[in-house]
Amino acid sequence: MTGQGVVALEKENVLIRAGDCVITLLPHLGGKIASIRLAGRELLQAPLAPLAPRTRSLPFDASDASGWDECLPSVAACTVLTSEGPAQVPDHGDLWRVEWSVVRSEPALTLRGVCFSLPLALERTLALTETANGAQLRLDYTITNTGSHPAPWSWAAHSLFAIDPGDEIELPPSIHALRLEGSGGNRLGQAGDAIAWPVATLSNGSETDLRIAQPPASAIGDKLFAGPLAKDENWCVLHRHAAGLRIRVRFDSARTPYLGLWICYGGWPDRPGPKQNCVAIEPATAPVDSLAQSGSWSRTLSPSQSYSWPMFVDFEMN
Repeated sequence: MTGQGVVALEKENVLIRAGDCVITLLPHLGGKIASIRLAGRELLQAPLAPLAPRTRSLPFDASDASGWDECLPSVAACTVLTSEGPAQVPDHGDLWRVEWSVVRSEPALTLRGVCFSLPLALERTLALTETANGAQLRLDYTITNTGSHPAPWSWAAHSLFAIDPGDEIELPPSIHALRLEGSGGNRLGQAGDAIAWPVATLSNGSETDLRIAQPPASAIGDKLFAGPLAKDENWCVLHRHAAGLRIRVRFDSARTPYLGLWICYGGWPDRPGPKQNCVAIEPATAPVDSLAQSGSWSRTLSPSQSYSWPMFVDFEMN
């Protein structure tokens, strides 16, 4: 490590700088990480629509659908039963819709977002450090039950990394299959199917190498999960060959034992207009998008109980 990042508070956004890396956060828009630039190159998915305030019922595909949000307490919209009655969780959760507060800016930046569908609050601390060939972003998360009754929850980072055709996703070599959450046009099969990694058989019988990013004209949109993951399976790398860089995501698989992959090459949103062209690398607490889908991964916090976990992202020039 060669240098700690500097935090600058502005009117509506926050900048963190370390060496050639600059990160822009928007506390008033869901605590969104709106931009990560390394040596002047943007690393995140660009907005599909103008950045604007969100409502509690806005579908995610009607928003800018860009950058990096936090999905809590669910990715998919769903109804969950609690001791206080049913709770309605909206699409991609609560936190991308609400204004976050700046808890502290030194020695690292801490933001806090409060859910409305369930009594949960999330604090996220970000520290950016310059490295010999790029930068490292460390994120530390703490979720707390702020209510008077137990609250179920599920979290996933929603980091949408921009890609070019030919870029490559690398997973630990011990991973040979992923669980399918959904696939546009059912090209990979049905939800719940086991999909071979890295070479998968499509529904039409042909094969595809899931590691390699395809052109936007391919109209691909697939969501897959790996896990539960072992201690040495706690990483994913996105090789940006044309850009001459790589993005390495690491996490604590004992605390967040699943990894979601959203591979979208012009295949979403379904509505007319701009499409995503990205790979989302999503450490997660569950291998499903819906909090209403229960299993061994299901989690509940008692009143005043907290839970913490880390995440690391290395941005490296080749």
